[in-house]
Amino acid sequence: MQYRRLGSTGLPLSALSLGAWVTFGGQVGRDEARNLVAAAWDHGINFFDNAETYGQGRAETLMGDVIADLRLPRDGYCVSSKVFFGSVAEPRPTQRGLSRKHVADACEAALRRLRVDYLDLYYCHRPDPETPVEETVRAMDLLVRQGKVLYWGTSEWPAALIEQAQAIARAGGWFGPSMEQPQYNLFHRDRVEHEYAALCEAGMGMTIWSPLASGLLTGKYAAGIAEDSRLAQPGYAWLREAVIGEASERRLERAQRFAAMARELDVAPAALAIAWCLRNPRVSSVILGASRVDQLLQNFSALALAERFDADAWSGIEATIAV
Repeated sequence: MQYRRLGSTGLPLSALSLGAWVTFGGQVGRDEARNLVAAAWDHGINFFDNAETYGQGRAETLMGDVIADLRLPRDGYCVSSKVFFGSVAEPRPTQRGLSRKHVADACEAALRRLRVDYLDLYYCHRPDPETPVEETVRAMDLLVRQGKVLYWGTSEWPAALIEQAQAIARAGGWFGPSMEQPQYNLFHRDRVEHEYAALCEAGMGMTIWSPLASGLLTGKYAAGIAEDSRLAQPGYAWLREAVIGEASERRLERAQRFAAMARELDVAPAALAIAWCLRNPRVSSVILGASRVDQLLQNFSALALAERFDADAWSGIEATIAV
């Protein structure tokens, strides 16, 4: 396994990490979840990503349970949570958002569910237009000073708002955001490669999600959406529409071209797509989602693939995705 520092911090994260979105508390049961975490740990993964809203808290409960069962040493792994959407189906006003109250309450709940005394990484899952940025920055700073959070950051925030949060933190002498968690794959590039460029140059780390565009880049949707796939899960019609809906810029067709290119290169499409993400030196960790151990193990080959092809080859690979 390769390890990369989280931006300008001293925290080394595994270049590949294991996330709980959709799978934990949804697609996989306890036995398979335990097997996934064990396989990830055995292959050097030290970062496990989660959020209050995943499975309405069930994902964190399941992950905390299996990590405790496996007796992983707390100083050997990093775990995250995210706050904004809440952990109940119909949250009341104080059960969601980035107010000081919900930020603090959600942190305490995540600690209980994950069975830890502190969160290594804590993200503001989306911007909250109803809460002043200063209030959220101060709430996060307090959690850091209390020892309940080590690093805090954002997810899918516009660069200007992140810069505002950093400026507020500097002016107040508070701990500011260290990392952002954006979507990044061959279909979603602009924000990571352009909008966040200056922030990354200044030391912001990035842990990226959906390197496979919710499985689209594996080529598995060529024959339709299987019942056990991510896009078929209850409550994810919005994701299905975003990935392959009418407004999705012919992504299914483009993904098939990418998968065909991968087969010509004699590599798995999933590993090739992940390797493409790993080539970006600003990416601290690529978060993998898997419902089976064999899926996870296949994705580890991306580490070697990232160094296998030259710039011209990668340009040809990228050309398969062009509209």
